Amino acid sequence: MGNRVVPGDLHFLTIFGELLKCSVCFEYMNRPIYQCHNGHTLCSSCKARVLNNKCPSCRQLLGNIRCLALEKMAESLELHCKYEEFGCPEIIPYHTKLMHEDSCNFRPYSCPWYGCPCSAVGDIPLLVSHLTDYHKAVMLYGCKFELEFLIEDLYKYQSYKWDVTIINCFDKHFCLHAEAFLIGSTPVYMAFLSLIGNQAEAGNYSYSLEIGGNGRKLTFEGIPRSIRESKRSSLESADSLINAHASGYRSDMESPDSRIKLVD
Repeated sequence: MGNRVVPGDLHFLTIFGELLKCSVCFEYMNRPIYQCHNGHTLCSSCKARVLNNKCPSCRQLLGNIRCLALEKMAESLELHCKYEEFGCPEIIPYHTKLMHEDSCNFRPYSCPWYGCPCSAVGDIPLLVSHLTDYHKAVMLYGCKFELEFLIEDLYKYQSYKWDVTIINCFDKHFCLHAEAFLIGSTPVYMAFLSLIGNQAEAGNYSYSLEIGGNGRKLTFEGIPRSIRESKRSSLESADSLINAHASGYRSDMESPDSRIKLVD
């Protein structure tokens, strides 16, 4: 086994970690690791991009010299996942650390409020607080609801409306995304459900979504998406309810009656 870095080794990790950082992008380097004639190291991606093939540190011409000693040291090292503070217990070989962290189930979640740009990231409790406190999302408790989503102001003030409702069900938090927009003069209503969690968890649930008014209804049944997936992914996979009406049906879209039911 490699050398595992534990709390008592933090001084060693700090020193060795600095050696493994690229002098250009300051990210941790994976093999091949290159060095100039004066010993300055850089990653293969930055080596391919540096101006005039010169070392950014000393301006000497770069060759194709590998820093084999540093590569060898890195191969023997095992590190905690950087998302350890969020609960990840994994200790990973250095050269697979970045790959693991890109798909780690404990990595923070990005804010799923697609209606406007938002850079907030965090664990599930932080994200739920952010959605309710900052975006003023409504929190509902239970697994069956009837909601009303008014889009009449699309014609009066704007051409787009977005809303997120948080549903606390089965001790999990789900987001019901509802969007309304105009294509020309035709209103389009779209809704889908996502889980504030990973896709493996989301696959344990199913839901039905119904929209209707004036004696008509349209029903969609599906599996929630993880909020790690984009809105575009939900659309391309057809995991959403989409309803478009010609202008003659405008009255049906003034206040659609939406029902949602979650099943474990």
